[in-house]
Amino acid sequence: MTERGGGERLDGDPEVQGWGATRAWVECQLADGERISGDERLRGGWTSEMRRLRVEGPGGRRDLVLRSFVKPFFVQHADGLLSREAAILRLLGATDVPAATLLDVDATATYCDHPSLLMSLLSGAVRLDDRDAERRAELLAGQLVRIHQVEVPRDARPRAWQAWTSPERVTLPQDTLRPELWQRAVDVIRQDPPAHNSCFLHRDFHPGNVLFDGHGDDLRISGVVDWVETSWGPADLDVAHCSTALSLLHGVSLGMAFADRYLAAGGHLAEQRAAHLYWRVLDALAFAPDAAKVAVPWRELGRTDLSPALLSSRLEEYLHALFERYA
Repeated sequence: MTERGGGERLDGDPEVQGWGATRAWVECQLADGERISGDERLRGGWTSEMRRLRVEGPGGRRDLVLRSFVKPFFVQHADGLLSREAAILRLLGATDVPAATLLDVDATATYCDHPSLLMSLLSGAVRLDDRDAERRAELLAGQLVRIHQVEVPRDARPRAWQAWTSPERVTLPQDTLRPELWQRAVDVIRQDPPAHNSCFLHRDFHPGNVLFDGHGDDLRISGVVDWVETSWGPADLDVAHCSTALSLLHGVSLGMAFADRYLAAGGHLAEQRAAHLYWRVLDALAFAPDAAKVAVPWRELGRTDLSPALLSSRLEEYLHALFERYA
């Protein structure tokens, strides 16, 4: 996520409505003598509004991040989503995964105007341009392996994984020249999920939720964000989701190579080709009939070339490539 000028502010702008209680709640989490000196909206989010808060006090300045759910659908589910993210951030505090530090959460908007979570600011920024995309994909694969290796006590495991689509919910594109390809894909997910080993999943791991610092040989991942969908399930699901995103952002070849990079980094995936196909198609079909909606934050971050037509074409080509390799 990156900064964006303008928009609503939390620092006392009289034209802003509906943030007074949230501001008061945030100030209750600050140290003695600290105050909110300003804020900036962060771009790159889709489910929630994200703000960078500038906090000043006797000890100097620090920056925090406020996540608030304001869309009715996400407000309705905020208790589960934000409570889960808060628990995960506490868990990750004892690991080497570069996640934010939780300060507090008000998942039911008991004190805030909207369900909100307050956390530390991570360094770095989302990078979605094509330059160095292959090097970033390699770093993404290594980071995902480390996430999957997080050990979680049985009584602290997140919820079991959930599919984001089903045969009945898939909407096929009306203007495709390959309707049989799409129908074949839907038939794949009519089957029962393959047998699998489960591990700790981010569940929404893709380039838009990873922050990078440095360039060239110094390029590194500085943070992984958005832990509201964290689940317990097959590593193949996270690999599939990132593969789809890479295909849409940078082209099918990069997306198809991600599983290989993940295995080369020490990860473990299903051995059967049919299982590979199932998990990858299950994720890809969640974007059908096109990926225009989920790409809105990508365009906000500069990828204005990602037109609906291009995204639809890449999604279809990705499905074709999956069948070519795994069927």
